[in-house]
Amino acid sequence: MMSRVILVEPFVLVVFGATGDLSRRKLIPAMFQRDAADQVPEAAEIIGVSRAKLSREQFVAQAMAAVEEHVPQNERPAIVAKRFVKRLHYVAADATSDSGWEDLARELAPFKDRAIVFYFATGPAFYGPICERLGRFNLAQGNARVVVEKPVGKDGETAHEVNEAISQVFPEDRVYRIDHYLGKETVQNLMALRFANGLFEPLWNAAHIDHVQITVAESLGVEGRAGYYDTAGALRDMVQNHMLQLLCLVAMEPPGQLSADAVRDEKLKVLRALKPMTAPNWVRGQYRAGASAGGPVPGYLEELGAKESQTETFVALKVEIENWRWAGVPFYLRTGKRLAERVSEIVITFRPVPHSMFGPETGPIQPNRLVIRLQPDEGVKLWLMIKDPGPGGMRLRPVPLDMSFASSFNVRNPDAYERLMLDVVRGNQTLFMRRDEVEAAWAWIDPILESWSQSPEPPKPYTAGTWGPSAAIALIERDGRTWSDGGM
Repeated sequence: MMSRVILVEPFVLVVFGATGDLSRRKLIPAMFQRDAADQVPEAAEIIGVSRAKLSREQFVAQAMAAVEEHVPQNERPAIVAKRFVKRLHYVAADATSDSGWEDLARELAPFKDRAIVFYFATGPAFYGPICERLGRFNLAQGNARVVVEKPVGKDGETAHEVNEAISQVFPEDRVYRIDHYLGKETVQNLMALRFANGLFEPLWNAAHIDHVQITVAESLGVEGRAGYYDTAGALRDMVQNHMLQLLCLVAMEPPGQLSADAVRDEKLKVLRALKPMTAPNWVRGQYRAGASAGGPVPGYLEELGAKESQTETFVALKVEIENWRWAGVPFYLRTGKRLAERVSEIVITFRPVPHSMFGPETGPIQPNRLVIRLQPDEGVKLWLMIKDPGPGGMRLRPVPLDMSFASSFNVRNPDAYERLMLDVVRGNQTLFMRRDEVEAAWAWIDPILESWSQSPEPPKPYTAGTWGPSAAIALIERDGRTWSDGGM
């Protein structure tokens, strides 16, 4: 099966922080891949902006080095590389001064009638200063729009300040708060599974679902991000955005239509229905030295180069949603660094059958599970009980109905940034967070952060290469349930 490619209108992508890590690892390779897929029109332009005093040739060399590093050789034919290089331009400009901004204005002057996408691949501290200058130099007019990365603030107050600074220049319908998890194929298939099939939606409620687990586990440590991570921690870095967005997609009511505001209205209702958290329902941890598949690895404090830190590298939460659909159904969330494996998945466990007519010799009857794997190996499995084939009586065992996207559709699975960046060009905000969503998420997260800041108890230690502190196991097992490690 071939994927259908729809060409977008001519646009200009302006990347602030164009020499940084996000641009090098994600944005430049993503645009190259879309160019290789013939989805980028010939007239499209990409302008890199940063403080570094680079010539165009130097920026092009850096960009193409990023393409060579992050795009497989068989996916970067010479004809595409030649075409892509022609799109690349560079302007040296300072986010905190007026240096270079007139140069940027001259570069953009011929394209006032196009969609101009300003992508802030910078720290949140620069969002306000950049927006102010975009407005003052008349660059935010017409069809211009802005993309901002998470985290939007470090708490509710700073998120409000960032949003206010952006809103002074860009109206809400031209602001795209990006969460790359929402661009993953499987996340969007979650909506298709729920709302395009008559099978699941009648069962998608407290009467039929026992509990939901959402796991976002990383096997790596903080690596080169230790300085940033120690000011953020797992709750801010992962739960406030990625994991709450996943929870919203699982729990939201069916929107009346697949439009940006209809979908985001329903997600907002979920965030506002979250029950305030209390101490027994959370676990925070911090990894110590241990081992991974590559051998011994240092602990968080060694990577940070510090003797102590209260920053959590692991969080497990038992979350409840106070509405009619989900009352009494726990949502177990966990995320962490240096865990046993890299995996992101959603596991919906249905209630067991009310009565078994089978004897004990058939084996235990396990509840049905729907496992939605985000990474790696994106796909969906529905676990059912069947009879073990062969003579000799009735023996039952769980078997999955398996749909791997790679094998089912025989197409390359685009990176989330590829999809989301072109959604910005199209003006489609469905997979982006609205301001009230961000602020509602912080309103739920802030009391947890406040409680932790006042608690003398440090994060619970766990050995690198395990599934986190033992308290996280106790969190779910005291309810008579277990974590679905390797649920696929």
